[in-house]
Amino acid sequence: MDAIDRKIINEIQAHFPITSHPYADIAEKLGLSEEEVIERIKRLKERGYIRRIGANFNSDKLGFASTLCAARVPEDKIDKFVEVVNKYKGVTHNYKRRDNFNIWFTFIAPTMADIEEALEEVRRKTGVKEVYSFPATKTFKIKVKFKV
Repeated sequence: MDAIDRKIINEIQAHFPITSHPYADIAEKLGLSEEEVIERIKRLKERGYIRRIGANFNSDKLGFASTLCAARVPEDKIDKFVEVVNKYKGVTHNYKRRDNFNIWFTFIAPTMADIEEALEEVRRKTGVKEVYSFPATKTFKIKVKFKV
């Protein structure tokens, strides 16, 4: 990753343009060509520096339910468990922790009943019984931007 890649990442984290030609807008702002911006972002994604480019929505304001889930997954079942969890389109991300509850993930769905039903399916499909849901009672949203 070079200095230009860093400038692109810094720009798109918080100022991704919502226009018909966002990459051209980014290019103009940074003094690059649209093609160069597209190629660099593609390369950064292929190398794992960029996971995804997309909008973040306030699920609560849109009428959806959301929760943070924690699971106690035996080491030999982690890959299968994560594979099953990741198949649910409402799972926005998950991560492994060094703790008794070692897999954590967020889940968004139209209702909490939908989430509970999906979690029961996860338990059944994986054999992992300790999967817990912790719905938010208050939202604390911190804008995170990493200067690269």
